[in-house]
Amino acid sequence: MGPVKTVAGRGLPLIIDDIDTDRIVPARFLRCVTFDGIGKFAFYDERYYSDGTPKNFPMNEPVYEGASVILAGKNFGCGSSREHAPQSLRRAGFNAVIAESFAEIFFGNSLTIGLVCATMPGSAIAEISNGLKENTESEIILSVDACTVEFRGKKYPFRIPETARNALINGSYDLLAELLRNNKKVTEAAKMLPY
Repeated sequence: MGPVKTVAGRGLPLIIDDIDTDRIVPARFLRCVTFDGIGKFAFYDERYYSDGTPKNFPMNEPVYEGASVILAGKNFGCGSSREHAPQSLRRAGFNAVIAESFAEIFFGNSLTIGLVCATMPGSAIAEISNGLKENTESEIILSVDACTVEFRGKKYPFRIPETARNALINGSYDLLAELLRNNKKVTEAAKMLPY
């Protein structure tokens, strides 16, 4: 994984508050050993009835096919702390979520895989969402460096903690990769431990 300085793509409006991790990926799909294929279960119960018949849900609408930026309400990713939730979104093709607020653990799990979580006021999210309804092909461009969202010629500021922003820009958000890059220092530190 490398630096994430810009995310650009079409948007998917899910302007709902308190979208919890069980709605993002239902618990029965967490039995996987790896995250391969988990993207097909993103919002599964929101998208399908128990018999597999599609529901009226934005992800099922052809006009939003290929969208890579989710627009949501408050407290996105609340509930249990499963890392499967951001993994399912990433593997379903989403690279960013713009919401009024995020659950802290969801935000942290998203950061470690480079899924950008940007906070914006509800009025700005609603304005972009309404613009998407007029033209679903309009691109949303997030500049992580400048902390701006550009949509149809207008720029909106967004918030992201400075440490998260720096980690995305520098490509240091992948903690396992950071650990492996610093293997020599880790080995040296381990030799100094008294046990």
